[in-house]
Amino acid sequence: MSPETAKSLETKTKLLEGALRTLTDQGIAKVSARTVAAAAGVNQALVFYHFGSVDELLAATCRYGAEQSVARYRTRFDEVRSLSELLEVGREIHEQERGLGHVARLGQLLAGAQTRESLGAATAAGLELWIVEIEKVLRRVLAGTPFGEFTDPAGLARAVAASFVGIELYEGVDAAGATAALDALEQLGVLVAALEDLGPVAQRAVRHRLRKTGRR
Repeated sequence: MSPETAKSLETKTKLLEGALRTLTDQGIAKVSARTVAAAAGVNQALVFYHFGSVDELLAATCRYGAEQSVARYRTRFDEVRSLSELLEVGREIHEQERGLGHVARLGQLLAGAQTRESLGAATAAGLELWIVEIEKVLRRVLAGTPFGEFTDPAGLARAVAASFVGIELYEGVDAAGATAALDALEQLGVLVAALEDLGPVAQRAVRHRLRKTGRR
């Protein structure tokens, strides 16, 4: 990598980090070339040089932030061995991301995505990174259970991701309700874990019942 390329990459990273801090600390309404450049410690003209517009910077920031977050938990996802553990990890991630201010940031991005097309696509791409990791876990943990042949891991991964996004946004107006929703998901995980612990005869009975129900 040439010195010029390295310098350009360093500046872009500073701008992305500056945009993340501004978005997290001040909200999307305060994100501008001036505020981001100030947070990054660079000239605001560099926002337009590297990204073309503030909206494109925001879109790139959304993807960059999601990549950073998912990377922090990828090893943890790889260690999950049951659906109940996946839900437990989801709760851990929720608490950590909320503490870092990332839950509030997601709310800002989702709100902005309603009126900014480029931001909508970038937010969806960022969420897709989470969905990919969740789907990999679901395919692994459901394969040996009675549910393996009756579920769609891709669709279920999106349902899980949507549930946690909804809970994160819900938490801002009803923290107790959001906690109750997370508790309910964990209870579901306990029920699934109980089925996973059934012996082979009982598991065959469950599969038979599921197949019979599916034919109706």
